[in-house]
Amino acid sequence: MHAWLCENPTGIDALQWKEMPTPQPKAGEVLIEIKAASLNFPDLLIVQNKYQTKPPLPFVPGSEYAGVVQALGEGVTHLKVGQSVACLSGTGGFATHTLAPAAACMPLPAGFSHVDAAAFIMIYATSHHALVDRAQLKAGETVLVLGAAGGVGTAAIQIAKLTGAKVIAAASTDEKCALCKSIGADLTINYGNDKLPNQFREAIKAATGGKGPDVIYDPVGGDFAEPAFRSIAWRGRYLVVGFASGPIPSLPLNLPLLKGASIVGVFWGEFARREPTANAAMMNELAQWYAHGRIKPVIDRTMPMAELKEAYAHMGSRGVKGKLVMVN
Repeated sequence: MHAWLCENPTGIDALQWKEMPTPQPKAGEVLIEIKAASLNFPDLLIVQNKYQTKPPLPFVPGSEYAGVVQALGEGVTHLKVGQSVACLSGTGGFATHTLAPAAACMPLPAGFSHVDAAAFIMIYATSHHALVDRAQLKAGETVLVLGAAGGVGTAAIQIAKLTGAKVIAAASTDEKCALCKSIGADLTINYGNDKLPNQFREAIKAATGGKGPDVIYDPVGGDFAEPAFRSIAWRGRYLVVGFASGPIPSLPLNLPLLKGASIVGVFWGEFARREPTANAAMMNELAQWYAHGRIKPVIDRTMPMAELKEAYAHMGSRGVKGKLVMVN
């Protein structure tokens, strides 16, 4: 097998494409021949030694992937050799083969492409947990999605529309805003072009008729977090999903007091660990939605696995719309 090996987490340039022995699965594991692996923001942080989880060295990055089961470890009974699966295991995906915990593998129904499956779990699980569970989003409410053209943003638009909500998508270019409209956003706000926070607030006010959004979905953080929160509706829910822009914002605590609003943390991975039954039910619902054509990952492009460094550079340029997927 071949894999992108991180022996020193100093950044993308330190990764090396190496030939390695193909491992055999231990108890509770499966060997997967990887067909596709998506690039997520944590995949960039982890090779820069900036992610909250720091795997022992050396490691193979690539948190999310899909492929075909090649061998079963002892005790694995719910999967079989030749079966297509998707997995979100944190590492191992940027390779031709990997060992994965069998319990973390999602069996793929017929018709579920490996490219879509590799881009599915993280964005839809995060967005469903955020909007449906944590925000308790209701039909007729208004959702403002920040970073709306990214992976989780595009998933949030689709799920919010399925719940009957009105969606305002905020993105940094006109091209990204057009993409958001094409997948269901009712209105868009371009907060790029050096738009000032007060201009952003005015745009939100105009888009909501002065009421403000009931739910704000924020995977970005940074400079627009506070003006967004200042614009929230009475009893609004502000979903803290991530900090793709880098800086972690500080919000004055008088703001939730004045608006009767809630700041709601969204940590899908911990939810899945602590509430596995509820998570399994959610994943089953998402798989059914995909099977019936109600949701579909937005794929920016596919690239050969050997071009991983170029893919990282493209993601770093903030030019990705939806998900970038590496293929073998």
